[in-house]
Amino acid sequence: MQIKTIKTKVFVEREDLFAFVTRYIKRVPERSVIVITSKIAALAEGRTVVLETEKEKDALIRAESEIAIKTEHVWLTIKDGMVLANAGVDESNADGKIILLPKDSFKVAVDMRKKLMAHYGVQELGILITDSRLMPLRAGVVGVALGYAGFRGIRDYRGTPDIFGRKLKMTQTDIADGLATAAVLPMGEGRECQPLALITGAPIEFTDKLNKKELLIPIEEDVYGPMFRKLGKK
Repeated sequence: MQIKTIKTKVFVEREDLFAFVTRYIKRVPERSVIVITSKIAALAEGRTVVLETEKEKDALIRAESEIAIKTEHVWLTIKDGMVLANAGVDESNADGKIILLPKDSFKVAVDMRKKLMAHYGVQELGILITDSRLMPLRAGVVGVALGYAGFRGIRDYRGTPDIFGRKLKMTQTDIADGLATAAVLPMGEGRECQPLALITGAPIEFTDKLNKKELLIPIEEDVYGPMFRKLGKK
């Protein structure tokens, strides 16, 4: 698998995302995945606000969240079935504004895929909308897939044998977040100005079907569920 990051100019709010992508990515081979950061997808939608006080920011984060728990440093939130700090509300590289997440990252991926397949003349193309998140008990951020289209986001090994013939009962591979983390690493988090990337040779299954819920697990079934419930009581 190869990941080519794309250096660009600074994306301007309300700029056309399709025109931006095609300006910097001239050719796309079959069975590629185009990676787009959620920040420029959100800017294209005008998903920005200007806040005057910390109280306004707290209210915005709660409004953007399904569950929000205040901690010393951030709000621990659940948004769109994912655990994110501050519901993805971001002040970095924002030119004085607060940038929210795209309204519907899956829709962004689906719409961009349709346009880009026609533009590049390819039949198998994946689109991946990424953000960054913290992992429990780990310093630093990794990539996360907010939305995607054109490939299956999970590989299910349940019911198949391991190398010793033992049938696997729980193992699944999170393809979408794995690709996001792989891409976000070279794309960077600071001044790199690389909001796009092209992944080729990824061991994934391309498909026109989309299942937005294939990666979601109810809290009641999640192995970290007891921790969330305990935090909620506190």
